[in-house]
Amino acid sequence: MALSGLSKYGIFIVLLIGAALLTGCAGCSKSISEPEIVEDNLVWYPGRTFNYKLKFNDLQVKQHAVASTIGLSRPPKDRNDAASMRKSLVEIKTNDNYIVDSLTHSVPYLIPSAKRELDSIGAEWADILRRNNLPHYRFYVTSVLRTQEDIKYLQRSGNINSVTQSCHCYGTTFDLAYMRYNKVARTRDYMHEDNLKLVLGQVLLNHQRAGKIYVKYEAKQSCFHVTVRQ
Repeated sequence: MALSGLSKYGIFIVLLIGAALLTGCAGCSKSISEPEIVEDNLVWYPGRTFNYKLKFNDLQVKQHAVASTIGLSRPPKDRNDAASMRKSLVEIKTNDNYIVDSLTHSVPYLIPSAKRELDSIGAEWADILRRNNLPHYRFYVTSVLRTQEDIKYLQRSGNINSVTQSCHCYGTTFDLAYMRYNKVARTRDYMHEDNLKLVLGQVLLNHQRAGKIYVKYEAKQSCFHVTVRQ
């Protein structure tokens, strides 16, 4: 198969998403002339684009219902109040699979099941890259536990996705940036952000279909808004 203008890593990711997603890689169809099965039943068809908004459209009301049921008993008022709830929370830290971003309006704590789910997403992400001899990247966690005070600051700053009854206030929810990644190894091999987004989207779709998470695609914030369900 002729490959023009794409690395072998980009081509693999384009092929990865496939029929299970009804997806494609916009702008890459000129490099691939026919569908190719990659693994399991995943197949990519030229000309089709993965509709993230359609696939990841678990709305606030649905996510909040779960968050308020399995998460913290009440939203923390401020950082001191959140500190008093630390017995119910675990800290998340930068590791081999993801980076906890410089958090300005949240603190890096989740309930245990949400922390396990985040780690599971990271492990599956890394496994896809490793099994297919792709360069290792880390994704960014951009928002975690918010206090009511954090919510007010965000609303004042004009963040349209910041609501008073936020899922982030229960320790069940985290945001994953989909256009920022950190390449671990200093090699010539590379992957485009759009292709890495497809890999992360595939992992989240797997977990969503398994009933583990709810996911909302936040276009203006450039993140996947994820709430654990279990």
